[in-house]
Amino acid sequence: MHLLRGLEDGPQRRNPPVDLWTPPHCGDIDMRIRRDGTWFYRGTPITRPQMVRMFSSILRKDKDGYRLVTPVEKVAIEVEDAPFVAAIFNAAAEGFNVVTQLGDDIAIGPLHPLRFESGAHDGIKPYVLVRAGLWALLSRAATIELFASASMVQIEGASWLGLASRGEFFAIAPAAQIEGLA
Repeated sequence: MHLLRGLEDGPQRRNPPVDLWTPPHCGDIDMRIRRDGTWFYRGTPITRPQMVRMFSSILRKDKDGYRLVTPVEKVAIEVEDAPFVAAIFNAAAEGFNVVTQLGDDIAIGPLHPLRFESGAHDGIKPYVLVRAGLWALLSRAATIELFASASMVQIEGASWLGLASRGEFFAIAPAAQIEGLA
């Protein structure tokens, strides 16, 4: 299949320039990405990793939702939370990296910042920017590793828990909020 050519694993893998393409919107398709990173088509999980990688390479976030984009068409898909899951969190030479469920090795830092959301039942949920508006939710195991690597720093006279990586500090929450969770 032509679309699968060039999607081999490794640092040479490049995604198509979907942000430059302006095809007409062709409607919705019955494709969904669950919160756990599983891709579904017509209610059935897509089990071929090469297919998921191919679809993820043409995924784009527009202001009105997620789209699969080719030079000639774009279709809307549903994403429950984030389109990717960062399954592995580890230390690297200048900071920290995460690895997504699709094998993308992401260097946390200025180009791939962290953000944190608070949910009523989810606690603090960390995300890392994968590319152009597409974020990865850190898995539970990766979140535990992130919190174990975090430290307290003073920001404008207040103590904050956060993570330093590649010259950036990503504030997670004020110390007072974290103490309230313990």
